[in-house]
Amino acid sequence: MSPVLPSALQTIALEITAAGGEAYVVGGWVRDRLLGVPCGDFDIEVYGLALDPLLAILKKHGKPNLVGKAFGVITMTLRDGTIYDFAFPRTEKKTGDGHRGFDVTPDPHLDFATASSRRDFTINAMGMRLPDLELVDCHGGRADLDAKLLRHVSPAFSEDPLRALRAVQFAARFGFDIHPATQALCAAQPLEELPRERLFAEFKKLLLQSDRPSIGLEWMRRMDLLRFFPELTELIGVPQEPEWHPEGDVWTHTLMVVDQAARLRTPDYSETENLALMFAALCHDLGKPATTVFKDERWRSPAHEALGDKPTRSFMVRLTNEIELIGAVVTLVREHLKPSQLYNVRHELRPAAIRRLALRVNIEKLVRLARADHLGRTNEEALAGLFPPGEWLLEESRKLDVLTQKPAPYLTGKFLLSLGLKPGPELGKLIQESFELQLEGDLADVAAAENWARKHVEKRVAS
Repeated sequence: MSPVLPSALQTIALEITAAGGEAYVVGGWVRDRLLGVPCGDFDIEVYGLALDPLLAILKKHGKPNLVGKAFGVITMTLRDGTIYDFAFPRTEKKTGDGHRGFDVTPDPHLDFATASSRRDFTINAMGMRLPDLELVDCHGGRADLDAKLLRHVSPAFSEDPLRALRAVQFAARFGFDIHPATQALCAAQPLEELPRERLFAEFKKLLLQSDRPSIGLEWMRRMDLLRFFPELTELIGVPQEPEWHPEGDVWTHTLMVVDQAARLRTPDYSETENLALMFAALCHDLGKPATTVFKDERWRSPAHEALGDKPTRSFMVRLTNEIELIGAVVTLVREHLKPSQLYNVRHELRPAAIRRLALRVNIEKLVRLARADHLGRTNEEALAGLFPPGEWLLEESRKLDVLTQKPAPYLTGKFLLSLGLKPGPELGKLIQESFELQLEGDLADVAAAENWARKHVEKRVAS
């Protein structure tokens, strides 16, 4: 269970009670505490107390900020630097499309049952009265939590289309079922009303906070939410060669790959780097629907990795304008077969091929995706957890010192200027020519490159 209430928050709650109000911690903190998992930030709702008396209490303990005053939200920074949100219960009236189409009115005189009826799921509609953390559950949230069931609280669920994706990511994160009536409401939601940053936020939670994101993706299929993401819909039913993919169609394989990628997320990488892995796992075979053919008694998808570029970009830009992330995902998708392709010709392979690959993509990150792709199937090698191409490429890249970094030219413009050359296009041409020789292994180090440059300049002077 989570630690007891912080002492400062306990003191504030006691003062709110003494002034005639009631304070509740609400939402995800309550759910997570009852689940016995690490709890997030405290969200506090204050009942029966007007704004000015609440501000008078808060000012004794730090600096309240009224940035959310229109919605009845006060961000409170305590003297020790901790931050809490204090909010009044509120009424909401749907006035238009999307998440901004609401008329919100804070009302400290609402009762908890009425205020909590506008929350999304019963498991998020519980509160704990402060300072004693007494559970207040007006909608059966505790029973649904025990039953591992997501159930909407009221018809107000449908007023925010995003709640359909919240159902998906909660189902994946907690391994919960979704109530049939809630499924029906989710299926009817117009996700096209939502801005892409809200869609992206839910995909991000699904891909980074779930051990098995496939659960959420499969719920999207079952509730017809994939209709808003046609690039994913097209994966369903696309056949694969049973010898290589005994698990089934491309959709089934993609779900398995995403789960394998989730096992390869690591705190050693940034959130963006882990997210690039996860999106690349989801998108890696988006080129297969357009390329899959039955030829020579086998199902084949020639060049699907290269032709996955366009649908991957199409899918990603519908979710985000983060250019760096999109570029990283597209690059991983385009190169995802390279570890196996290079491994298959390793006995004839020149090191230049690995060096050139490192110019296009971070090899260590590429191997993570390729490993997930390889293990996300049900053939004998995958079930044994083996991926020889990955281990081979990692080792060869270490030997060449290009595992996590691009090869850089040995020759520099500064050195060429020291030989008496003038600034201009000639310098760039010489650096590129020497770099090509370096990639091919014909120039072993800086000294060799500089010696090559001296000879080149000498020949030029002599001529």
